[in-house]
Amino acid sequence: MSGLKKVASLALSVDAKRALIDPHHLALSLRRQCDLLGLNRASWYHVPALAQDSNEDAAHMRLIDEEYTRHPFYGSRKLVVWLRRQRYRVNRKRVQRLMRALGLQDVAPGPATSQAHPAHTIYPYLLQAVAIEQIDHVWCNDITYIRLRHGFVYLVAIKDVYSRLVLSWQLSTTMEAAFCTEALQQALGLRTPAIFNTDQGNQFTSHQFISTLQQHGVAISMDGKGRCCDDVVYCMSTR
Repeated sequence: MSGLKKVASLALSVDAKRALIDPHHLALSLRRQCDLLGLNRASWYHVPALAQDSNEDAAHMRLIDEEYTRHPFYGSRKLVVWLRRQRYRVNRKRVQRLMRALGLQDVAPGPATSQAHPAHTIYPYLLQAVAIEQIDHVWCNDITYIRLRHGFVYLVAIKDVYSRLVLSWQLSTTMEAAFCTEALQQALGLRTPAIFNTDQGNQFTSHQFISTLQQHGVAISMDGKGRCCDDVVYCMSTR
């Protein structure tokens, strides 16, 4: 019960709160869970699109995420081969679609799979041969997802590279930029880094995310295309 009260105190969207509801909870009724989360019970019955994904898609996404975590250099082709060895009938198009839904991309050089926005400015990578030796020298972020009984939610975390301290986080049922910017603003309310390093995902190249960094005088660093390994250590540590 205290856990739900803590969640209720966070600035979660209605979709994120709805995704946390467990209608089969043994100790808490649906009504009580909604009360603790500050959620209108009627809104529970509007099921998010992600929660309506087929059981087969959900199973494939779980397997893809786990195998990608073990082998972050795997692209869609290798994941197709691996899934077929597990006797799952999948094609590359389907695996690519599920990887996009999970926010995963190929690490090995090959066809561009980044979710970069063509109209957004891309900043240079500033960390080549840079020794990170103190707190607040470099921050970074990443998006992953949390599996729930009825679908999953996306998690974005803002992290100090040197201390590995998670400074802030937010949940969302969509991959829109707003919840990433909210997490950034929350962290910047505590302290300010010299450099913020991220990938070229459109959430992090969006005007609202970039302008927030610029307003605080933070230098912006982005991993180059084909150099996804730059932040693999961070991505692995948040999964």
